[in-house]
Amino acid sequence: MIRIISALLLSFSTACALAQATQPLQLADDAPDRHIVVRGDTLWDISAKFLKEPYRWPEIWRMNKEQIRNPHRIYPGQVVILDRSGADPQLRLGQTIKVEPKVYVDQTVGAISSIPQNIIEPFLSQPLVIDEGGMKDAPKIVATQEDRVYVGPGNKAYVSGMKQEAKLWQVYRPAKPIADPETREILGYEAFYLGTAQQIAKGETATIEIVSAKQEIGPGDRLAPAARQEVISYVPHAPTTHIEGQIAAMYGGVKETGRNSIVTLNRGKRDGLEVGHVLALYRKGVEREIRDGGAKETHKLPNERYGLVFVFRTFERISYALVMSVTRPVTVADIVRTP
Repeated sequence: MIRIISALLLSFSTACALAQATQPLQLADDAPDRHIVVRGDTLWDISAKFLKEPYRWPEIWRMNKEQIRNPHRIYPGQVVILDRSGADPQLRLGQTIKVEPKVYVDQTVGAISSIPQNIIEPFLSQPLVIDEGGMKDAPKIVATQEDRVYVGPGNKAYVSGMKQEAKLWQVYRPAKPIADPETREILGYEAFYLGTAQQIAKGETATIEIVSAKQEIGPGDRLAPAARQEVISYVPHAPTTHIEGQIAAMYGGVKETGRNSIVTLNRGKRDGLEVGHVLALYRKGVEREIRDGGAKETHKLPNERYGLVFVFRTFERISYALVMSVTRPVTVADIVRTP
């Protein structure tokens, strides 16, 4: 049975309080008194209806750190109420309204996600970042049925290095390395997802059958056990410590991108990033020269904040984030930091 979010919890983490306490919560200009949750809503959508800074959602709910990481599920039909009666605004859940023939508030499916699930779905389950060690040890297709150049669904292929068992394997092609914009160190390799396969015979050279294919599959392509896809339900929140990094790459190799696009950050688990973290985007200030009375002066312009990203998948040294809001195009080497 879903637990209703408590309105009487004490402050959530001390570090977060220190970071945000000096700035009062600002309600959105047209914040409603209540919102009925509908299918397609996300936690970000709802928080943006009530707050100018959606990542401060935990504060208006009076959530503690544990609730941020393991939030109560919110379902279509539930009513989110804005309580303005106290010194500070607060959100709470009201009585469920039947917006469909049946609404089950204790079901384990149908809860809304933190950010648009359809956009990030491939990035939750597909092996899109492989480190150098993982690339070297990954099972590799060495031949195809009847020595075809490429194979598709229903065809067989032969794989070396298949040392573990999995119900389903994902097939990918190693792509370009991802370099740190600061140090030029190789952080990992972007893996181009090709499809799925099942092992049908064991051996030093195992046999697989291609189950699905987005692209043709051939010798040299690698395999990884299919990951279980999960709904991202972490509450959007700022990190409780200062984290600063840069955009290392943009999916698809484009030069610039915008809202609802996927970007790769040069910070990961080892740097304290976790799923649900919201970071601010900044364009790095450039240097400008002027002449004043014949003398040349150099001035460094300030970094300009222009958007927010939501971290939804973390690896050891890099992370994937969804661009939530921007006022200018996003480019590689732009700065991300705790807002």
